[in-house]
Amino acid sequence: MGERQWRLSFSRAEIVLINSWVPVQQIVYHMLRYFIKTERLTDCADNSGAGTLSNYHIKTLMLWACELKPRCWWVQNLNLVRICAELLNTLSVWLTDTRCPHYFISNCNLLDNSFNVGSAASNLMTLNEVYLSTWFVKNYLGLCAQLCPDNISRLFTDASTGMKLLNAVSAIARWRLDTSLYDLWQTIETAEIYIPCISQLSLSARSCVCWMNELTKVFRSLSVYFSGFALLKLACEISRNGFSDKDVNVLSTLLGGNFNQCCSVLSRCKTELNTSELVELLYKSAVEHLTTYRQHMARDVGSVVTIVTTDFEALYAYKRGDYQRCLQLSTQNVHTLLYGRRMPSVLLLPEFVQLMDDDIVSLTALTLIVNPQCRTHSDNKWITQLTLSLYLMTQCQLKLHHSETSLAQTLDYIKVAQRRHPRELTLNHSTLKLIKRKVHQTIPR
Repeated sequence: MGERQWRLSFSRAEIVLINSWVPVQQIVYHMLRYFIKTERLTDCADNSGAGTLSNYHIKTLMLWACELKPRCWWVQNLNLVRICAELLNTLSVWLTDTRCPHYFISNCNLLDNSFNVGSAASNLMTLNEVYLSTWFVKNYLGLCAQLCPDNISRLFTDASTGMKLLNAVSAIARWRLDTSLYDLWQTIETAEIYIPCISQLSLSARSCVCWMNELTKVFRSLSVYFSGFALLKLACEISRNGFSDKDVNVLSTLLGGNFNQCCSVLSRCKTELNTSELVELLYKSAVEHLTTYRQHMARDVGSVVTIVTTDFEALYAYKRGDYQRCLQLSTQNVHTLLYGRRMPSVLLLPEFVQLMDDDIVSLTALTLIVNPQCRTHSDNKWITQLTLSLYLMTQCQLKLHHSETSLAQTLDYIKVAQRRHPRELTLNHSTLKLIKRKVHQTIPR
């Protein structure tokens, strides 16, 4: 014992318990920590070295409260300030009695006579809902308002009545929700760009499981996107090199419960040495995964991003030669996206261009050959949903011999899309110019 000292740690158990808290309990925990820290109750004012309050004391207070207080105490007639005031008063009693019972160890006191508790206890004892309400408006909401755009922060400076304060707080909350969702969308877009880099490594059942688990931590639906992309990658490899036994485990991992549906196709591949049916099945499964992913995106970030969910479905219909279906989906998508705020994109990588025709594949390759700088900029490795939808719509109109009036309307859409895309998006503008040229070749000047 003279050489080593040991301390029991309950961090894992604490994480499990905190993760089980309902939102109001998590919010109260954050408010208490912020109040104690801002009021410097965790500091030792006289530099005497005496013990002071710490975040662990607040965590202990919350753990006991979550166990001892009934659910109705937290959610019935919900008032966050009232809950905070009562818990801070409980903390003041603990400080006065120099008694903070450890949550996990019986008869263990987290306070002793060395703690500088006198002033903190008296300050906490006098707290009430009126004081705390005023304090949080000034020290918390006021700081939040300073982070907002001017049109929102001005609302808070004029919060002279309860209704004006409510309107200001509502505006702050809406702004924060929108910015949080926008930040999430940017994170998702970045992940989409890096997933192909991950997939350049040799796919195995184990690596697929590991990456899907990790991506779920970023955004729960990214694992669905990974599965769709991996299926396209697998289709590309099988069409080039043929089918091998190692692909079975990868397919089983990516398809999950749907794997049994392709077992008969796999057996025919082995006996007949024909992989075309399997590749087509992988295309279909990949598009289903990518469409599901778009639907999840629309549900979770659709309030800040204009998302259509059928772009991959339209692309697959075009590849199959179902031009009427592709035209229907693409036209709907163009109408939705033309004046939208922001929109997702489709990467023009070997895995995705399998679904596209020779014209757009050649255009992509020429862009990268003629301008090598495009290879290092991710902006030139994708086209937006609007550009893709316009391309598919125009191609289907031409193949189905639509009227000049219909094509003239498409030219108007192209002009709007050209204005909407920044100049640095070379591949988008090149694709739009290609569409425009195709239409002009059909319409007499």
